[in-house]
Amino acid sequence: MKIKKQDKVKITAGKDKGREGIVESVFGKKGKVLIQGVNLYKKHVKPRGSGRPGGIVEMARPLPMGNIALICPVCAKITRVGFKIQSGKKIRICRKCGKEIDR
Repeated sequence: MKIKKQDKVKITAGKDKGREGIVESVFGKKGKVLIQGVNLYKKHVKPRGSGRPGGIVEMARPLPMGNIALICPVCAKITRVGFKIQSGKKIRICRKCGKEIDR
């Protein structure tokens, strides 16, 4: 995968264009990612039993992977992701500076 959990990304399209955030989870088969504090929507929920009250709850929705770009942790620019085989392991590299993205 080009985008992984805990990557810092920038939104390139949609209502949150230009904002940055950390990836919380990746939905590979759907091609979407959930980003912390971005793409928030309000949902009306009914009270459930005596434990949870009802009301309006803000929740994040997943964004398509095509609407985000990875921010390189080394050069701090948005970049595309490349791959390189190093000692039998496939690692991600930044296309702008050529350094490793994986920690």
